[in-house]
Amino acid sequence: MKKKSLISKIGLILLLLGLVLAARSYGLQDYLTLEFIKSNQQLFYDYYQTHQFQTLLLYFVLYVFSTALSIPGATLLTLLAGALFGFSTGLIIVSFASSLGATLAFLLSRFLLRDWVQQKFGTKLKTFNEGVKKEGAFYLLSMRLIPLFPFFLINIAMGLTPVRTLTFFFVSQLGMLPGTAVYVNAGKQLSEIDSLKGILSTELIISFALLGLFPLVAKKIVAFLKAKRVYKDFKKPKKFDYNMIVIGGGSAGLVTSYISAAVKAKVALIEKHKMGGDCLNTGCVPSKALIKSAKVLSLAKRSKDFGLDSIEVHFSFSDVMERVQRIIKKIEPHDSIDRYTNLGVECIEAEAKIISPWEVEVNGKVLTTKNITVATGARPFVPQIPGIEKVDYLVSDNLWNLRELPQKFLVLGGGPIGCEIAQCFARFGSKVTQVEMAPRIMGIEDEEVSAFVERKLINDGVEVLTHHKALEFRDAKTLVCEFNAKEVLIEFDKVLIAVGRKANVSGFGLEELGVVLRENGTIEANDFLQTNFPNIYVCGDVTGPYQLTHTAAHQAWYAAVNGLFGSFKKFKVDYSVIPWCTYTDPEVATVGLNEVFAQRKGMKKGIDYEVTEYEIDDLDRAITEDEDYGFVKVLTVPGRDKILGATIVGSSASTMIIEFVAAMKQGFGMNAILGTIHIYPTMGEANKYAAGVWKKAHAPEKLLNYLEKFHHWMRGS
Repeated sequence: MKKKSLISKIGLILLLLGLVLAARSYGLQDYLTLEFIKSNQQLFYDYYQTHQFQTLLLYFVLYVFSTALSIPGATLLTLLAGALFGFSTGLIIVSFASSLGATLAFLLSRFLLRDWVQQKFGTKLKTFNEGVKKEGAFYLLSMRLIPLFPFFLINIAMGLTPVRTLTFFFVSQLGMLPGTAVYVNAGKQLSEIDSLKGILSTELIISFALLGLFPLVAKKIVAFLKAKRVYKDFKKPKKFDYNMIVIGGGSAGLVTSYISAAVKAKVALIEKHKMGGDCLNTGCVPSKALIKSAKVLSLAKRSKDFGLDSIEVHFSFSDVMERVQRIIKKIEPHDSIDRYTNLGVECIEAEAKIISPWEVEVNGKVLTTKNITVATGARPFVPQIPGIEKVDYLVSDNLWNLRELPQKFLVLGGGPIGCEIAQCFARFGSKVTQVEMAPRIMGIEDEEVSAFVERKLINDGVEVLTHHKALEFRDAKTLVCEFNAKEVLIEFDKVLIAVGRKANVSGFGLEELGVVLRENGTIEANDFLQTNFPNIYVCGDVTGPYQLTHTAAHQAWYAAVNGLFGSFKKFKVDYSVIPWCTYTDPEVATVGLNEVFAQRKGMKKGIDYEVTEYEIDDLDRAITEDEDYGFVKVLTVPGRDKILGATIVGSSASTMIIEFVAAMKQGFGMNAILGTIHIYPTMGEANKYAAGVWKKAHAPEKLLNYLEKFHHWMRGS
């Protein structure tokens, strides 16, 4: 059977190739041009008047043939139908011919390619196939209405899927009908031009306007159909208590509610725990406060570097941790209920439950709202390592409850949180062991960056163990790791789990409502931050892709503006210039592309770039402060000064990077940075010197040679 099937496929392929070659040899493509049709319009019309049935039949067969073989010219044939047959007849014949031709192309693709594709990529296509079985008709309708891809590609691609043939035919018939009507009408209007005056006719202008507006209208139709499907089981209230309800009082939720109130919308902010979210209470603020205390202790230990014989420091770890709490309390009013109430936000301290796309239940009361923004953030991810239930482990949430410094401190994870905390505790005097399963710490940074920070951690007393996979906790104080196929035992008093964060998506109605999640557990959203329910928006760590406080605040603007004004104008969230920083000593700040991302992006070869580096050990201000280490590394477009990304390793890197953030956002490059006055002596001068290194590498050698000769001549020698 397989042999017969193969012979049949080969025979069909040869037949199709023969038909395509025949079409080309007879110059069929030359006949499917606007010039040919326009020059022979009267001949077509005269023949049609005397041989209507034969003309219709011949046209129908030609359209089906060209569509089935994916021969270019369908658009012109559609225009011709309007010009030759008029709107009604043209619409009917094109509608059926295009659907039949598309279905034949679909069947050819299915017969020739589907088995091979499914056998080769079946595992990877499993989820896609299930989606097509469930929602294939709607996917197809969306593609037919919104012409993002050539129709012949849709025919071939759908042939590889499990969608039924009849479904494909009827959905194609329905989906292509509006576009067919627009093009047939345009053809009819074009055929009636017999002078320059005709170009300015109202009918023709309207036809061309329809051609331009159709993709926009089609998008609106698809959006309407999507909304109708997703809302079908819910009853929309006739009036609403709020324009926006925001769930979650972290960075994303606070900014969303603030912006909503600023434009005089009625907004409620619901927070079940503490205003300010992770950043204020367990993340950015406490960690930076701890880092500062550890930095002071480190500087004291380096007193001789600053010409001081010794500085004795006596400290209580408990007092250090109490200082952290005082700083949180000092910043707390910035994110407080009082402040946001004064800004016009109705703040509610309670658990929220979304019970419909327009209803949120709070304290037994149902609040109605036009829009909802989910900004529930994320929590530390705790892997299911065997034996972990025996361990009183720490995460970034409860780390701040410590009041006694652990003698042996184990950190699981080599990301930003793990590196920052490992260095701090080592500086306070703990014997710190950092375990990372990957080949290096800080895997999202370039290799030399990771190596630089690792050396600094080791100098501070951290034992960095890469390539170590955590296997099990043998008891409450011992971790078993695997390294080079051997077991390694690590003893500890306290262990910090810092291997990532998990989005908070459960417990407040998302599952029951049917809000779609991604495979990584975050909430799926489109470019406008809408979930599959168009009036439910999402921002911050709960959706990603960047788990950064400033990115959450950035997304919040889009969630607020799109939610409140999206019926008039929506804005796509802009991730083109995203900076981040790891606050180790030295700091590591990055914006845009580094080499790791540049080599991954797009094609297998990545994207082309040039690298410019400036070593900070040459910088006067760094030398005066005994912080003369690190570098500025900039990626630019080859041969141009356009900045693709920058990484700074060194003291004050988080501040220095801002110049490159501004350059990328505002569109100025290395020449502009070089031509900008920088205060002397500052760490920021490193950016200018990096631009100088770039300029030297791109010096116009030929021009300089001519100038040398010119000056030689001017000296009269």
